[in-house]
Amino acid sequence: MMDIGEIREHLPHRYPFLLVDRVVALEPGVSIEAYKNLSINEPFFDGHFPDEPVFPGVLLVEAMAQAAGILGFKTMGKTPADGSIYYFVGADKLRFKRPCVPGDRVHLFAKVLGERRGIWKFEVESRVDGALCASATILCADR
Repeated sequence: MMDIGEIREHLPHRYPFLLVDRVVALEPGVSIEAYKNLSINEPFFDGHFPDEPVFPGVLLVEAMAQAAGILGFKTMGKTPADGSIYYFVGADKLRFKRPCVPGDRVHLFAKVLGERRGIWKFEVESRVDGALCASATILCADR
């Protein structure tokens, strides 16, 4: 388990772009499960869409990438304080299956598929109440 304090040690993001609230399972080099609680008070819901608020898909992808970033940092034994930064550099096979709305707890999953010369490949997905919301294969670069 990682609480928000430890998450902030492993991600450089801050409000409103820190999109991981808690890590519930992590096996370095293998996988992570984390979650993001969606509240109507989030700033993006004011404009996306005011009468029918939906978590923006691009932020859902970012949340999955942040979970993968934590997994990568923990696997490498690094933190941003060490001078390491982890960039989200690509996504393949991205699919959206279900919208995420205020009140949802979005579970974020990432699995390491491989690493070559500082480029990490992850399989990611998000779920709400077990239902698939989005999935992708993403690339992150350690610089």
